[in-house]
Amino acid sequence: MPVLYVIGIIALIAIDQFVKHLVVVSLALGGSFSVIDGILSITRINNTGAAWSILSGHQFIFVIIAIFAAILVSYFIVQYWANMPYRIGLGLLLAGTLGNVIDRILNNHVVDMFQLDFINFPIFNCADMYLTFGILILAIAIIRES
Repeated sequence: MPVLYVIGIIALIAIDQFVKHLVVVSLALGGSFSVIDGILSITRINNTGAAWSILSGHQFIFVIIAIFAAILVSYFIVQYWANMPYRIGLGLLLAGTLGNVIDRILNNHVVDMFQLDFINFPIFNCADMYLTFGILILAIAIIRES
């Protein structure tokens, strides 16, 4: 993988970790403040599960799955390097996976903070957004190929 691509992934992970750090030092656990009234709040939670707190407390399982996923995604990045949408989508998946697994290894939980106030949706973080956009980009690329 070219150096700039790797630097881009590292930058995304650094942004995720920096935002999580800012929230941890600035907001008490469970604390919240409105960014855009009725639309977006910053609410600090420590999530020991996956989306919707699935399998809460099973950090070891998440770490093993994340390490396996990171290896697999890295393999696909190399295999599909010539395909730009795949490269972007897979890079976002790798950054999101590594951003959250760092939390799981260091803190035994993932720090989440972005809360959509207009819908009942799980609180999420930057790494979760990377994963979501990565999957969307890959899905669109796959649909366009068929």
